Formats: sequence, structure tokens, C-alpha cells
Amino acid sequence: MTSPTDKAIIPPSPTAADYATDPTGKPLIPNAADPFALFNDWMAEARAKELNDSNAMSLATVDAGGMPDVRIVLLKEVTPAGFVFFTNLESNKGQQLKANPVAALGFHWKSLRRQVRIRGTVSRVTDAEADEYFGTRAAQSRISAIASDQSRPLADRAAFEQRIAELSEIYGDGPDIPRPEFWGGFRLTPTEIEFWQDQAFRMHDRLKFTRKGEGWETGRLYP
Repeated sequence: MTSPTDKAIIPPSPTAADYATDPTGKPLIPNAADPFALFNDWMAEARAKELNDSNAMSLATVDAGGMPDVRIVLLKEVTPAGFVFFTNLESNKGQQLKANPVAALGFHWKSLRRQVRIRGTVSRVTDAEADEYFGTRAAQSRISAIASDQSRPLADRAAFEQRIAELSEIYGDGPDIPRPEFWGGFRLTPTEIEFWQDQAFRMHDRLKFTRKGEGWETGRLYP
């Protein structure tokens, strides 16, 4: 076991020899007019090559004191209207987004050596949209959502498991487990979307889309 004074073992930066033997193809990001079409292409590749949760994304918010907060959530829908995820509305992120409805998203597909960074404004999805998605979840996942006072103190694990057991007795595993009022979704409407592709010797490729009226302005960035 390491001691508190031991340094973490961080992988070294790649050497010229590492780059020379790297089998990963790294094409430059193609010029594109529609960031959503490009995102969907990248997501399709990620679904085929990422081992776990290709739709996992970092969600960054800001609390009332201006302190940033970040966590991993799952993307559940993407359309030209924005990027949708679901959560307990009374959780830290739910309260932060209610008070300050702006956020940033970050995707990292390690096997493809790609990132996508997104910033924009956030709004609630409709109750109908939340109901529709909630109904697709496994019964036990719906029960867990009802049972969880997300982000609030938990005396011990047994208390949570007991609540789940009690709710399971009430609802069983049928299709009619109702969505609680404190559970819903958010849609981030992007004002900026940046695509990042790894390149040898840190000569990475970056393409940024910035919202301009109904369209997008594009430009390359230094890595």
C-alpha cells in the first residue's frame, strides 16, 4: 500500500519511438458546416470502439459561491436543439442548473484519442419527455431513482437498501412505476462546440464552432 507521501505513478509523455510505432490512425478533423452531423459521426465511431459508456460526458456547473463542480453523466439524446441528460432535480447539479442555467460538457473517447467540448445554456425538458425516457429504464433503476435523495447525506448504506426494498414491495417490477416529480431532464443548447483530435508530438487538431444567429462560424485553433 502506498503512503500519503508516495507520488502517483503517472505515465510518461510519449517519445519519438512511441509515436513511430503507434498503430492508431489520426486523420485531421474534416471541415464541416454542421457540428451536430460531425458529432453524430464521432459518436457512431465511439459506440463501435469504446469499451464502456461511449455516451459518458463530464458535466460542469457552478454553485452559488462561484465554485465549479464537475461529474460524469450520460448523454441520452442529441438533436440540433441540444444535448439531453436526466437527473434528480434536487441534486447538487439540479439545484446549480436551476440557479445558474449554463453549463459545459466534455466527451473523451480514449480509444479514438478524441475530445469534444461544449458550452451553452440549459433548460428543462418537458414532463412528457421525462416521462417517456423514465419509462424506458429498468424497473429497479426507476425504483432507485425514487428512493435516492441524491447528493444529500446518507446515514448508512443499509438505510438506502431498506428504502429500495420497501419500494420494490410496493411497485414490483412492472411497467407502471411512476416518475417522481423531483426527477427530470435538462437540455444544453450549445453556443460553442469544439472538436479535438490527437496528433503526434502534441500537434493536435482543433476545430471550433461558434453560434452565429441561426448558423455556425468555424475556425481552427492552435493546439
